[in-house]
Amino acid sequence: MRSLILSSVLLSTSLLNSAFAATNSNNDINYNVVNIQAEANRKVSNDEMHAVMFIEKTNKQPAQLSSEISQLMNQAQALARKYPQIKVDTGSQTTYPVYDNDNQKLKEWRGRAEINIESKDFKAASQLISELQQNFQTQAINFTVSDEQRIKVENELIVEASKNFQQRAQIMSNAWNKSGYNLVNLNINTNRSYPQPIMGARVSMAKFAADSAPAQEMAAGESTITVSANGSVQFK
Repeated sequence: MRSLILSSVLLSTSLLNSAFAATNSNNDINYNVVNIQAEANRKVSNDEMHAVMFIEKTNKQPAQLSSEISQLMNQAQALARKYPQIKVDTGSQTTYPVYDNDNQKLKEWRGRAEINIESKDFKAASQLISELQQNFQTQAINFTVSDEQRIKVENELIVEASKNFQQRAQIMSNAWNKSGYNLVNLNINTNRSYPQPIMGARVSMAKFAADSAPAQEMAAGESTITVSANGSVQFK
């Protein structure tokens, strides 16, 4: 029985020591810890153009409507093949009934189809848009930073933001008369801000009697890429 009691005392002491060590460990982590945030940003010229073109047609016969839209879409695809530097995809296509004012009698069918244009060659894309506007309308045009350029700039800004974080941590350490600091945790976040899309009403070109309208010069503008570094450090 004495041996059993002694073993219980030793076990209790061991558990208390472990709990005390864990408490001290947690206190060590939370003691003299400060949160710091830093960032780095850069304005980058937009090098990629995106446009959405669409057609809308009506017909009393849905089969004829579908045939007419398909023909125009095929013509657009054939025209786009003249510009291998431009990526053209078909977008959404919808067909729906149109009723009279009393919403009782079917008047006709209306169809809408879109094509998406993407290119780094702004001149060629503008020319294609100009030619397509014989049958299509421009819904929106916007400019972005390409993935290749974005990744390159973000990688550079990650280094810059990290150095800014370290600089602020050192400034805080000096301000509190500490010998230095240890990094507890660090999060790196990226984001981009783009100019608003140029809507169709602003970029649509008049339909001239000639076969094609003149291509419009585009101002791509800039986007701001930002990388932020936020985390915690512990003063020594």
